[in-house]
Order: sequence, then C-alpha cells, then structure tokens
Amino acid sequence: MTKETLPVSGLGRVVLGDGPGLLLAHGAGGGIDANYGAIMDVLAAEHTVVGPDFPGSGRTPRSGAPLTLDWLADELVGAAVEEGLETFAVSGFSLGAPVAVRAAARHPDRVTALVLTAGFAYPNPRFLLAARLWRDMLRRGALEELAGLLSLIGLSAPVVDALDEDELAAAVTTGAATVPPGTPEHVDLIISGVDVRGDLPGLAVPTLVISTALDQLVTPPHHRQLADGIPGAHYAEIATGHLPFLERPDEWAALICGFLRRQESSTAATASISTSWSA
Repeated sequence: MTKETLPVSGLGRVVLGDGPGLLLAHGAGGGIDANYGAIMDVLAAEHTVVGPDFPGSGRTPRSGAPLTLDWLADELVGAAVEEGLETFAVSGFSLGAPVAVRAAARHPDRVTALVLTAGFAYPNPRFLLAARLWRDMLRRGALEELAGLLSLIGLSAPVVDALDEDELAAAVTTGAATVPPGTPEHVDLIISGVDVRGDLPGLAVPTLVISTALDQLVTPPHHRQLADGIPGAHYAEIATGHLPFLERPDEWAALICGFLRRQESSTAATASISTSWSA
C-alpha cells in the first residue's frame, strides 16, 4: 500500500486535541468511547487524536460483510489521513493491537510508533474457546449470560471479588444492555481472521507492549509474544484485568503518553542534528 491507494474511510470517528498524531484502535465489542473515553482528555492534551469506531459500534453502521484485518487496518489509516494526519502513532487495545500491527506493516510510511495494550498476535486455544463461547451466546441472544461471562474473565479477580452482589448484578445488566450490534463480526474476525505473527519481525517502529498482568481473557503470554516478536519492543505491565480503562485508567494513560513523549522527543532531537549537519 502507498499513500496514493488509501481508501475513503467509512468509519465514524472522534477527533480531539492538537499536536502529533495519535490513531486509536479499540477492542472487539467495544468502541472508542467505551475503550478510550476514560483517558481521551489526557491523550488529547498532547496529541491530535483520531478515534474511529469499528463497523457496528459507536458512530459507524454495521457492516454487511465479514471484516478482514487488512480492510480494517486500511480504513483506520484512511480515517487518520482524512483528518489531516500524514504520520501518526497507533494505540491498539485488545483486537485493536493486531489491527495496529497490520496498519504499521501495510503503511510503514505513515505509522511512527505503536502502543499495544492487552493485545495478541493470534488467539491461542484458550482464547479461541472464550471467543467461540462469546460468539455462540451472541447468536442465541443470551446477552445476560454473555455479560456474566465477560464480567468474570474481563475484570481482574480482585476487582470482581470486591463487588457485592448488587454491584455485580448491576455490572452484568449494564454489560448486557451495551453490546454493540457489530460485535458478532468483531468476534468472527478474532476467530478466523487474526494472525499477525508474520508481520512482527518486519516492524521497524518504536513499540511499547503493555501487558494487563491479571488478564483472564487475552492472557499475558499473548502480550509477551508480541513483545518478543517485535524487534526492540519495550514491555510494561499494569496490575489489571483486560479492561485497564475501568481498573487503572490513570496508570494506562501515563504509560501511553510517557512512551510517546519520549519517542517524539527523540525524533525531534534527531531532526535537529540532521538539520545542523546539512547546514
């Protein structure tokens, strides 16, 4: 892919802030507001943030066709370019992590850095089992049952254990009522369309992998596989389950912003040196 062949993106999006570009890629069954809303103001204080919603979530209508990783990566990059960003970092959460990896692999002239949180290169058998249960409950319309399962494996055990019965019941009810209509396509993509292991060795951008260390859905071995597969990747941990925006949003935002700040400072210093030599 080149800068001239990007599609016109059909993804609805939020655009906030000013500064270096930052493109967001959210998780399956989520959305930009759901997954990044808790830290959006912090990110936008230092960056021009473009947050597209995947088909069937947030601001984007449901797709009439199955999703593919290449198509989704190109749509996200296209959305950022349409908002005036020639180059940008990409922050990917959960399913958004392999989408971000594929975006960097297909558009190396656009993507300047990656931050991959609670991500995976491909789903191992344990994760596939959870995703198939997720898909089957969606097909049956068993949304309360699904919300109960995701409460158990999406939140960390210490957080769930600290809830009383009424609080846990309320969390399940809220979860069942807020499932985006496009979630079946998101989950189908996980099951049948995600494997970026071949992309990892060729990535040449600064990368931070953030492991949600108490994650029972996308477990830490997935995070470590990303970090080990990407040359020079940095690795950090948060003591949280799969949903850092609910459990530790301030810590999550600090890791993202701190890493990007260091990369942007390094890039600026390199450009200054190059200018002085050329002068």
